Amino acid sequence: MISSVISRLNDRRDAAADLGEDAGFTLIELMVVLLILAILLAIAIPTFLGVTGGANDRAAQSNLNTALTTLKTAATQNNQTYTGLTAASEAANEPSLSWSQAFTGTAASVTTQGPVDFYVSALDGNGVVVVGFSKNSSACWYAVDNLNAVSNAANNGPYTGALAGTAGAGIGSATQAPTDPGTFYGKGSVNSGTTGCDPSKAPVGAVWGNSFSAA
Repeated sequence: MISSVISRLNDRRDAAADLGEDAGFTLIELMVVLLILAILLAIAIPTFLGVTGGANDRAAQSNLNTALTTLKTAATQNNQTYTGLTAASEAANEPSLSWSQAFTGTAASVTTQGPVDFYVSALDGNGVVVVGFSKNSSACWYAVDNLNAVSNAANNGPYTGALAGTAGAGIGSATQAPTDPGTFYGKGSVNSGTTGCDPSKAPVGAVWGNSFSAA
């Protein structure tokens, strides 16, 4: 559209030059071009931001899947338990990721796109919570894998919550990681009082499912 407008304006300028008139654009013509540019930018910028945000989410999800696969493989080789797995050991297993590990009572969070952080169920080693940060609305993407039912008790990081002991508590809530056996995925917000995602703390507003689409 804009190329045809500019082409017509150039033709008009050339015709004016042939007649010996001053070549150039009138104020109205320039304003029309600027208006068209403004309309195109108004359409293109939101589309670009939407595509960028989706790409950030997919990158965080991809890193989570890679981290979870690495951790599950390590647990299989560790007598079916996550106990004893560390950020250093997993960095050796999957050096393409930047790893950190959170503990109950020890603050550790990811605040940038790319790194992953994980928490091992402190009371039984049956479960692991992995989290990644997405620049898209500062979202926290979670992956939880429980080899067996995880103890829901005090001092067990995100595996404690208001729904402990009530119907449906095992599938997780906006303040509790799932404690039932299986693999779960969710999306939440950054932890209160921080700028990042901490897997050792209760999730903030997380919606859990068996796939990322459920979040």
